[in-house]
Amino acid sequence: MPTNRTAVFDLHAIARSFPASAATMLIDTRLTDEAQASARVFRAYTPAPAHYHATCDEYLLVLSGRALMFLGEDTTPFEVGPGQLIFFKKDTVHGMPEILEEPFVVFAVDTPRRDPSDVIFLNPEDGTPDSFIESKILY
Repeated sequence: MPTNRTAVFDLHAIARSFPASAATMLIDTRLTDEAQASARVFRAYTPAPAHYHATCDEYLLVLSGRALMFLGEDTTPFEVGPGQLIFFKKDTVHGMPEILEEPFVVFAVDTPRRDPSDVIFLNPEDGTPDSFIESKILY
């Protein structure tokens, strides 16, 4: 756990540090990892199938790129882009069927903290926590 009580993060510099390709659907850099909340920046490399998180609510602020997403029972995709904040409660099924403009980079806050293994695919054949995200810890 971090020992500092304060920090300043350059989100755009973190976004630029992501590689051009990845073996996982996402790569994230964890900025904080407190019990009350975790904060991270991630880049999506492939579409993300329908999944949910059992332990946390999620706030997603798009920093760059554009994608189609869906939330909840309405699986109609909608476009998201820079400056848009997406919020959903735990157990809300969501996904990203298409990346429209790359790099698609997002600042995420999970409340309470989300363990990287907390990803449940509706279709288990779509992936595992290990194929979903590779995490790098910054703190």
